Formats: sequence, C-alpha cells, structure tokens
Amino acid sequence: MTRVCLLGDPDVDLTYELLSRETARDALATYDIEEPYANSLAVDTVSLGAAVALLNDLNWYLARFVDEALVREPSISTDEWLSRDLAREVRDGAVPPEETDQRLKVFGLVDERPVEPLYVRRTQGETPEYDLRDVDETVIVRVSESEFSG
Repeated sequence: MTRVCLLGDPDVDLTYELLSRETARDALATYDIEEPYANSLAVDTVSLGAAVALLNDLNWYLARFVDEALVREPSISTDEWLSRDLAREVRDGAVPPEETDQRLKVFGLVDERPVEPLYVRRTQGETPEYDLRDVDETVIVRVSESEFSG
C-alpha cells in the first residue's frame, strides 16, 4: 500500500478543514484516516498512481491548508517519504525509483510535529545528521532536483 500524508499548515486544523468540505470529504471517504504527526492526515492507497491522483483531486485544498504533501511507496523505501513532485516524476517515468535517494529534506520531529527542514545530499549511502536543533526523531523526505536546488 502506498501512503499519502498531508502535513497541515500550523494556522489551521487540517482534519477539520478537509472533512468539513464536501469535495475533499468525498475524495477521502473510502479511506481510513490516520494522524501520524500532529495536525496531519494520512491514508493508504493502492498504488503510487492512486496516491498522485488523490493529491491531484485535493489540489485546491492542498494549496490552502497543507504545508507538505508526502507519499511513501514501499517498493522505493519503507521508511522515507517522497515529495509530491518527486512522486509524480517517478509515476510518470521521468525519474527511476533507484535514483530518488540523493536529495533529501529532513525534518526534525518535536512533540510529534515536523519542524525546520534541513536540505542535505546523501553521499555514499550516508544521510547527514540533522543539526538545526535537538529533536526526538527525524522525518526524511526525498525531493526532486528542482525542489532541492530551488
């Protein structure tokens, strides 16, 4: 199963904002909703293509209420996320799955809330340590070339 996770803008209650709107509620109706991080919403889809399609369906809401849209495809990585842009590039065949692991956006996790992303490049299979502040854990997101250099 491919997981989609939406990290809400800190100024909104993400679950409320999405489920109080008919179109978003209908798009999410067939999924079991979880909250893996503070102010987040996650669902499991059947494939990477279905995950990207769901994000496309929710695009209007993502622009208004979501800071990050993430996708976890187990055939690529079981513990790292793909950014929405990178997931779309992989789905479209523009980037091979095995070439997604070099450019990273690493979030610290404090009180179950992702904080302060650090952009790093993985070298020789090693992920540089998150050093922006003391954190409980980290969340690693693989990003596209344009997201990394932009």
